[in-house]
Amino acid sequence: MKAHSSQHEGGSLPGAAVHVDAGTLARLVPMADAVDALEAVLVSGLDPEAEPPRGVVEVAGGQLLLMPSATASYAGVKVATVTPANADRGLPRVQGLYLLLDGVTHTPLALLDGIALTSLRTPAVSGVAIRHLAVAEAERLLVFGTGPQAWGHVEAVRAVRPGLRHVDVVARDAERVAAFVDRCRDDGLSALAATPEDVAHADIVCCCTTAREPLFDSSLLPDHATVAAVGSHEPDAREVDAALVGRATVVAESREVAGRECGDLVLAVDEGAFDMARLHTLDALVRGEVKVDAGRPRLFKSAGMAWEDLAVAAAAYVARDAVG
Repeated sequence: MKAHSSQHEGGSLPGAAVHVDAGTLARLVPMADAVDALEAVLVSGLDPEAEPPRGVVEVAGGQLLLMPSATASYAGVKVATVTPANADRGLPRVQGLYLLLDGVTHTPLALLDGIALTSLRTPAVSGVAIRHLAVAEAERLLVFGTGPQAWGHVEAVRAVRPGLRHVDVVARDAERVAAFVDRCRDDGLSALAATPEDVAHADIVCCCTTAREPLFDSSLLPDHATVAAVGSHEPDAREVDAALVGRATVVAESREVAGRECGDLVLAVDEGAFDMARLHTLDALVRGEVKVDAGRPRLFKSAGMAWEDLAVAAAAYVARDAVG
């Protein structure tokens, strides 16, 4: 991450943290910039294995998540809540805030909309992986889900594969699927409501759901396809089947996190379909240390890590200082 002066030339006074709302974050850090910021952090030598684990506290009606991270230049923590019943209340399932601090003085620098930050950094991380895994000529994307993460993944795929021309959309709510298809078309893409079997025609598949069981039969998936599964961080939940994990070149953010939180991989190991010794890490992928086998699918399994939030929050703060 870019170093900065502890005096914050052109920025706020010490202790006067700025507020970055969702709209401001989108203006300061477009998707392509978020992808580049995350990749730059990995190239610079950050070790995801050294990150502190996500703190998960069970509270009435859901969970409280605490995600701290620090570098020489910045520190920060995301406080998020996961409340499944909020869907019936017309409220977001996930809510939260992000506090960005100076890395030396620990002076608060910025308070960011935590959900907007998550909605940006999660697909941006997938974008980093897809940039290095997907075939260069990828044109067809299939998205499971219609929420913010699903749309973020459309944006992320376009950022790293500008040749994308068509999006298939799979979800349970027909009205939301229709609205998502219209949004894709309004953004210049061909799009259709689809079924899980349409993975047979996909170059890239993004799984952005709360599913706890596999979303599709991976035997239908072409050998050249890339799958990003981002919907869960629990060891007993998965969006892809064990057969895909066993068949694919598999990449995750961290070996430790994968073994603790990535049910797609943990359950495949339990079922004898996968050996964690075959797992590659995202930092190794961006450094060019992973051989991508053209004869098998590629799977990126993300659980979300605190360094990702910090990288994008810092990019927003630097961009804000740059524009005054």
